[in-house]
Amino acid sequence: MAFSNYTIILSIAIFFTISSATQLTIDTDKQALLALKSNFLSINPYTTPLSNWLNDNSSPCNWTGVTCSQQRVVELNLSGMGLGGLISPHIGNLSFLRSLHLQNNQFSGPIPDQIGNLFNLNTFNVSFNLINGEIPTNLSRCSDLVNLDLMQNQISGNIPDDINRLSKLQQLNLARNHFFGQIPLAIANITSLTYLNLGTNGLIGGIPSELGNLRNLRILDLSINNLSGNVPQSVYNMSSLVYLVLAANHLTGDLPTNIGFSLPNLLGFNFCFNMFTGPIPSSLHNLTRIRSIRMSYMLLHGSVPPGLENLRDLEMYTIAGNRIFSNGDDGLSFLTSLTNATRLSYLAIDGNLLEGRIPESIGSLSKDLRKLYMGGNRIYGRIPASIGKLSGLMLLNLSYNSISGEIPPEIGMLTFLQELDLSGNRLSGNIPVSIGNLERLNKISMSGNELVGSIPTEFEKFKNLIKLDLSRNMLNGSIPRGILNLRSLSTILNLSKNSFTGNLAQDIGKLDNLVTIDLSNNLFSGNIPNSISNCKSLEKLLMANNKFTGSIPSSLGEIKGLEILDISSNMTNPIWVRQLNSCRSSRKPKARQRKRGWRPN
Repeated sequence: MAFSNYTIILSIAIFFTISSATQLTIDTDKQALLALKSNFLSINPYTTPLSNWLNDNSSPCNWTGVTCSQQRVVELNLSGMGLGGLISPHIGNLSFLRSLHLQNNQFSGPIPDQIGNLFNLNTFNVSFNLINGEIPTNLSRCSDLVNLDLMQNQISGNIPDDINRLSKLQQLNLARNHFFGQIPLAIANITSLTYLNLGTNGLIGGIPSELGNLRNLRILDLSINNLSGNVPQSVYNMSSLVYLVLAANHLTGDLPTNIGFSLPNLLGFNFCFNMFTGPIPSSLHNLTRIRSIRMSYMLLHGSVPPGLENLRDLEMYTIAGNRIFSNGDDGLSFLTSLTNATRLSYLAIDGNLLEGRIPESIGSLSKDLRKLYMGGNRIYGRIPASIGKLSGLMLLNLSYNSISGEIPPEIGMLTFLQELDLSGNRLSGNIPVSIGNLERLNKISMSGNELVGSIPTEFEKFKNLIKLDLSRNMLNGSIPRGILNLRSLSTILNLSKNSFTGNLAQDIGKLDNLVTIDLSNNLFSGNIPNSISNCKSLEKLLMANNKFTGSIPSSLGEIKGLEILDISSNMTNPIWVRQLNSCRSSRKPKARQRKRGWRPN
């Protein structure tokens, strides 16, 4: 009986000891969380995302964003809660924490050194905040880290050499910060890496050949840095790569001819804005599953190699801004090969030396095509009527070629079009009335052609228009009043170097968001309307070489931001000079106004 009593007493003692220890540990976590909260701010004063984090008898395991296991906090997820302020050093007291998600907030200040006390941490995500300072040296003590995401902050300094102590890392994202110096060779020792993003920083030097040791790497992004030199052959041999992004650096050398064989798993290839030379590797067109090929603004030459018909999953193909050439009427026949790419949404071949006629097959390109850039080449002939079949097109740029003939009325079938640029060609005839169907248009440029006739009144339907440039044509008639009612116009209205006539309607004063008005070199007559002073956003007003008469409205001096005013070579009354001077005594010094020798004070 005595032995039995002793056993019961001992069991009770052990129970209370364990219970007390458990309570102490969860209390430690609770106090750490409350200390964190004391440094946090709610960005939106009308929300209280951590309202149930209270210093009462409640368990932190029931608090917002907190997950426990065996009465210890193992996960803290405060992502996207609209929080700001500092991350308290007390974060280091959550010793059982395995996952820490603080992304998509406005936390500032440095990452506290005490983060290195979280020996069980395997995920740390503080991306899309305002964190500054350097990566704390103690972070390398978190040897169980698998995912480290510091993207889109203001973290600076060198990437620490001892980062290789995080030997279990699979994802390392340091993009969009202010890191400088060279890519540390130590990264090449983290052979478990599958994702490495160091893009949009200030990194210099060459790409270490040792990165080729990362045999499990699937995504490598080093874009928008100051890296230079040739890409090591070892990188081109990383057969596991699915996405290779080296855009916007100072990298040189020819692209390997066998790149499509040495990187057989590529789905995305982005080398834009570098100084790569040589031809487009034909082996790229053997990557039948590739989705994105981006080689714009480099020094590539030669022709477009065959094989584009193999790329049925292609979504983006851009070779703009190179020295790619073609000859003869069929010089753009490679576009026909792209009709097999039924997911193609972005095609840019502008800024090259491509010659030829636009094939009728262009209308058979993907219905998903959203942006089509073909400007700045040597394209001639007519715009095929089949272009109207590209029903999903949002941008069409055929500018600065030698395209002739009339604008096909079928262009009015592109009802999703937002930007239309046909400038710098030899287009003739009238602007088709069908263009009025494109009510989503926000930018129109048809300058530098041989268009005749008047502006269709249907232009008044463009309620989203912010830019209209019809300059350097042979258009005539008056400005439709509907255009002067387009309050959306905010960048430029350029009708210069045409043969427009008639009085300028008072409605022009409704363009109160417009920055530039250029009506110069036309045949406008009558008075300059007083209402133009309502265009409070104007910075440039160009009305030279017309037949305006009468006095210049003194109210022009009330347009405070006006920098350039040119009303020269009209028949206006010189008395405007004294009136405008008195109104414009506070004009910016750089303002430039001209009228037959008149100069500002």
